[in-house]
Amino acid sequence: MVDITHKSNTLRIATALAIVQVSSNETIQAIESGSVPKGDVFAMSKAAGLLGVKKTPQLLPDCHPMPIEFTGIDFEISGLDVKILCTVKTIYKTGVEVEAMHGASVVALNMYDMLKPIDKGVEIRSIKLLDKKGGKSQFKDRFRKDLTAAVVVCSDTISEGQKEDKAGKAIIEKLEACGVVVSDYSIIPDEKELIQQKARDHEKAGIHLVIFTGGTGLSMRDVTPDALVEIIDRRIPGIEEVIRAYGQDRTPYSMLSRSLAGTMNDTLILALPGSTKGATESMDAIFPPVLHLFQIFKGIRHDS
Repeated sequence: MVDITHKSNTLRIATALAIVQVSSNETIQAIESGSVPKGDVFAMSKAAGLLGVKKTPQLLPDCHPMPIEFTGIDFEISGLDVKILCTVKTIYKTGVEVEAMHGASVVALNMYDMLKPIDKGVEIRSIKLLDKKGGKSQFKDRFRKDLTAAVVVCSDTISEGQKEDKAGKAIIEKLEACGVVVSDYSIIPDEKELIQQKARDHEKAGIHLVIFTGGTGLSMRDVTPDALVEIIDRRIPGIEEVIRAYGQDRTPYSMLSRSLAGTMNDTLILALPGSTKGATESMDAIFPPVLHLFQIFKGIRHDS
């Protein structure tokens, strides 16, 4: 089973279509009048489809068990075709495309089973995914492609060569995966004035995004957020909340981090943990959606 623990819950919606074709108008009339010997075709097939959606992970080994928060099954008759639309919704880490297709399939199979005594020519013609929403695919093309970033590692030990930087490199890897060009990478000691100077220099250079890693804890030398809060224009609490909430689901110590987010004019400033795991999880928590900020700077609405 694919590891999805790094993903965040989002609203996921999928709609699948199945088509059952009968061989005569008499069969259609029997369906509509409820005179099929085995009972109400639509009602019984809908019930079967609801069970099919719920039991998908029990039958398909790589499907994750998940909360199914809505299933809608609708029918449309067009000539000798009965179209089945199955829509599934959840708020979870992975999509519901397979659940929707499985539900539509089970509805179609149940209709076939109920109709075969009166129609030997009934057949299932098509099962396909019509639409899906949610997750990264819904937003993948909504971010600017010209963004630049600078990554600053704040650490006494790394700057002195006593330890190798891994957190900064993990941040760079994530940025590049999101299509952001990393134009500068530097390592500095935990000094307030140096941190502030780095932020100012990158903002003046027109860098869109400056990420500091390290110095967000509670030791005496952890001064990154203290330095940055003095020079940013506006804090963005929502970003900070998401980072800590995401981390808290994975370690009980995330609440002790002082990760910070804010802006200097049109530059986004982030202060993330210095541990490789903390930095990676923080990036997973907010990227790529945080890049929508640069669309907002250009006056584009959230729903555009």
